[in-house]
Amino acid sequence: MKRFTLALLCTMIAVPAAFATTPIPIAEAQRGTMVTVQGTVERITDEDEFRLADASGTIRIYVGPNWVPADVGESVIVSGFVDDDPGPREIYARSLTRADGTVITFDRRYD
Repeated sequence: MKRFTLALLCTMIAVPAAFATTPIPIAEAQRGTMVTVQGTVERITDEDEFRLADASGTIRIYVGPNWVPADVGESVIVSGFVDDDPGPREIYARSLTRADGTVITFDRRYD
């Protein structure tokens, strides 16, 4: 019984991580979940934040305490955690993949 429970628990933990690697439409990014989204940098709103847009909508991307490593108009893939606070949705980025394939990972401190 313990092996079955442990195996089930491991499967439950592994499944969300698998979903996080396949880009989803921005409109489907649910609060409190890990997601991967793909779109175009619409505008840089602060030194550590930008708006990402796809055909389904836009979302704020926070990369702090780092500088935004992409340019307006650039196509990027972002993986991270959708903040569960009320108000506009925002993704705390853990990684960003630029159009040229360069992957940038971010420190997980979001102070």
